[in-house]
Amino acid sequence: MTIIIFILIFLFLGSIIFYTYLNESGKHRFIRIIKFLFKVLFVIVFPVIFLRVADVSSNDCCLDTAVFSPEHKLTVYVLISISIISYFIGSYRKEIFSPVLEVLLNSLLIIGLVLDVLILIQITWGEWSGLGFIFCSPIAVLFIRVLNQNHKLLLSYIEESGFEPKSKIEKFACEILISRNKFLYLLILCFPLLFLIASALILFGQKPDSMIRAFTETYRQGFSQLDYMCENVECGGHFLCSVAAKGHHNVVKPERYGERLGKPIICNRQLLVANAFEELIWKKAPRLHNIIRRNYNKVGDCIHKYYYLFNNKYIADTIYILMKPLEYIFIFTLYTLMKNPENIIEMQYLSKKERSEIDRLRD
Repeated sequence: MTIIIFILIFLFLGSIIFYTYLNESGKHRFIRIIKFLFKVLFVIVFPVIFLRVADVSSNDCCLDTAVFSPEHKLTVYVLISISIISYFIGSYRKEIFSPVLEVLLNSLLIIGLVLDVLILIQITWGEWSGLGFIFCSPIAVLFIRVLNQNHKLLLSYIEESGFEPKSKIEKFACEILISRNKFLYLLILCFPLLFLIASALILFGQKPDSMIRAFTETYRQGFSQLDYMCENVECGGHFLCSVAAKGHHNVVKPERYGERLGKPIICNRQLLVANAFEELIWKKAPRLHNIIRRNYNKVGDCIHKYYYLFNNKYIADTIYILMKPLEYIFIFTLYTLMKNPENIIEMQYLSKKERSEIDRLRD
């Protein structure tokens, strides 16, 4: 991951320097092709790479978490796609459109610009703070340049051709396009456009407010509103076994106290075996362990959300009984693959001091 980030930063800085040189060059065909490729790099390639690397498929309190809410990210992705298409249409069209289409195009460009700023805030105050400006700043600059270019082209066209609107709609659109407050009016017109896009996306399972939820229903990002769900979540814990250990003593049979993240916990045989099994997987197959842990942490989110239910002793007893078959599988695996499985089991959830003392006695 670190290597990928450094490569992207290197490419970004190199691209800025080279693109600046190209802008100072002439209109040679080769130069135009290179400039087009760099626009593709800034507006398409870098964002796609970032979303592939950073926007994981789930909210997670302990591991990498989604930049956009998994349930609502389709709305953001559609807006990004529309913005990119609008940018390249605005950059490479050969003639001025009708006033109504000009208003539509410029409004979509402003949606893209605002979306870029929102994404910048989302990732700059989130877990990807170092990459926010690298990915978002060039896009903002390019979109502003196209908006400015469109404005100049339109004024030049009206002045040279003496264009006169033929209908009330065209007249209204022209008044917006030549107004000093053009960008404010275009920003206001973005709202009905967003409403139409949101209405269409309802057919694909999105909600009317998915544009907002995509940013807010996340963990540890700029606009996140679900950070409270990660409070007191014990990352790396065996949630089901920990709950089961809180059942009636004659059922779950607690053996001793242990320590996890500096806090005392009740340990029974089932919890110790489960943690020993995870340690085995972590050592033998770390990639498999990461996949299992990522999905298992979702169980922890559910337990934390409905903790008042799982804190009931009868429910804890039930979970303990349901986990018994897995416990036997864990024990069989430990005895098959390890020389001294009981020693490993007994080492689980000991404090650092206790572990150090045991290691000293072994030496």
